[in-house]
Amino acid sequence: MTITTLLVANRGEIACRIFRTCRDLGITTVAVYSDADADALHVREADLAVRLPGAAPSDTYLRGDLVVAAARAAGADAVHPGYGFLSENAAFAAAVQDAGLVWVGPPVKAIELMASKTRAKELMAGAGVPLLAPVDPATAGPDDLPLLLKAAAGGGGRGMRIVRELNALPSELLAAAAEAASAFGDGEVFAEPYVERGRHVEVQVMADAHDTVWALGTRDCSLQRRHQKVIEEAPAPGLDDALRTRLHEAAVAAARAVDYRGAGTVEFLVSAEGRPYFLEMNTRLQVEHPVTEAVFGLDLVALQLRVAEGEPLPSPEPPQPSGHAVEARLYAEDPARDWQPQIGALLTLEVPEGPGLRLDTGYTGGDTIGVHYDPMVAKVIAHAPTRTEAVRLLARALERARIHGPVTNRDLLVRSLRHPDFAVARLDTGFYDRHLADLTAPGAGDPATAALAATLAEAVRGPEAVRGAEAVHGAETVRPTRLGGPAPARFGAWRNVPSQPQRKRYRSEPDGTEHEVAYRTPRTGVPEPHETPGTRVLTVTPDRVTLEVGGVTRHFAIATHADRVHVDATDASYTFTALPRFTDPATHTAPGSLLAPMPGTVVRLAEGLAAGVTVESGQPLIWLEAMKMEHRILAPASGTLTALHAAPGHQVEVGALLAVVQEDPAATPVPVPVPEETA
Repeated sequence: MTITTLLVANRGEIACRIFRTCRDLGITTVAVYSDADADALHVREADLAVRLPGAAPSDTYLRGDLVVAAARAAGADAVHPGYGFLSENAAFAAAVQDAGLVWVGPPVKAIELMASKTRAKELMAGAGVPLLAPVDPATAGPDDLPLLLKAAAGGGGRGMRIVRELNALPSELLAAAAEAASAFGDGEVFAEPYVERGRHVEVQVMADAHDTVWALGTRDCSLQRRHQKVIEEAPAPGLDDALRTRLHEAAVAAARAVDYRGAGTVEFLVSAEGRPYFLEMNTRLQVEHPVTEAVFGLDLVALQLRVAEGEPLPSPEPPQPSGHAVEARLYAEDPARDWQPQIGALLTLEVPEGPGLRLDTGYTGGDTIGVHYDPMVAKVIAHAPTRTEAVRLLARALERARIHGPVTNRDLLVRSLRHPDFAVARLDTGFYDRHLADLTAPGAGDPATAALAATLAEAVRGPEAVRGAEAVHGAETVRPTRLGGPAPARFGAWRNVPSQPQRKRYRSEPDGTEHEVAYRTPRTGVPEPHETPGTRVLTVTPDRVTLEVGGVTRHFAIATHADRVHVDATDASYTFTALPRFTDPATHTAPGSLLAPMPGTVVRLAEGLAAGVTVESGQPLIWLEAMKMEHRILAPASGTLTALHAAPGHQVEVGALLAVVQEDPAATPVPVPVPEETA
């Protein structure tokens, strides 16, 4: 059957990416959208769109019946699930086919067999795929530690815990089961040995209905936070030929064991000694598929559509790979604050274009990042002849990107790519456990000079400065002014010039450092720094400033949105909040207040938590769910809980008061624990 109209049962970046291939193939596209996504990019890019009433995923993108009805209403003849949501839901795949639509995915039976990690491991054992031996939590002993608890259904790090002490096992089992039940509707959890310093290596497979299975190389996805991938690359570096061959053969065996068709990924954990162990098979397209596309010169979505139409793969063997590709996931989150997701208006998103660079995103400047969905903003991919060149290209592209709005992990990505361990491919899943503090420490940039540039730009933007510049230069608007020569003579205009320097205060975001800048505005109308030796103003406009700092010319792009000022320099970007001259006492919060860091739902409280109980510094008190993750609210000090306003099921807004802890000066401080994995 030839596909003419395709509905994508997804949103955001992956929907936009699938639409791109459909346009190239002449296929009409259909989007579905929740009320929260009414003006989302994937809706704007689709030829047709169908509303799914509601905002929460459980009411919209996870309602298979509504999605099938939308496909029929729009006249679609095929459905592509993307990744996440219903992409690995066998019942949904069956419902699509029962409705007479083409399912762009693997057979229902293959999805069912791989849906449960416990059943999948039993099947893989029969196919000769290497496995970690399961551990029965009821009989686990000290020799079995550390253990990794995992949800049998679903993925994405939900329901996953690392256990290093036996006395913590019962509580972690309960927590993992509760999170798994909430995320996937299935609370089954299993345990297996936790491999220290293991690498996450996976093999992309593509299979058709004519007995052809391709193993499209390896990918390394070891750099993860909360068991979710951050940076991926292909091919996985540092593997010898024998190990690569073994991984390819195991992946093909896994695909053949379930009569697989379409795109899938077989994931392995590779120990420090080079032993591979099967983790799971994702019966869908992966987020990181672009690095494989770049290296093999393929369009995996186009191949998915071809296979779904019953056509064979183009050849018995895949094409030869070329070069190296690296992908970075740009998240709206603050890595320095427990990876806390961020929301709000994405004012600017500009990533450099050029040979070897690719941007996959579901957002453009002006869109809003909401609370209902994953915080990933975009994927930036670089492809080059060698790994060193690809990494360098990607790091520089991210560094030069203009991203204004919520805090992102952009700086973390750049530093990760340039970290000495990453440069020599010393990779494992504990990378961020070891290096996060260094990677999120204040950088070597120059925020003071950036604040100066912001101040100068604002000075020429102000109405008084504009009138003065017009008087001196005879311009209707402020133009770039190069200093060093005499100003054009003009008679009949004058203005007062302040005898004392003016001052402007900014707070750096998100670290909170304050900067005060002093400047004067002479008769030329062009402001100049005061008390800043070694700095000379070359040009200044409301959106661009060029300074000579220590003999080096530096350019700054300035963008102002309300009280926020974004300054993009050649080698760093800065966000400042303009501060009033005097602090408003009303903005202070009572000491010990626990505020909601984002809008979300309270999912549970610490056992026995109530007003009057004593708590220890760093103790998890409240669990808040937002943007597909659980976030722990910790006690800020040891003392007494004097107020508790949170309860399971409560919807809270950002800044809502959840509880108050009154510090006990006599209490012995307890160091805040560094979690193995933050739920």
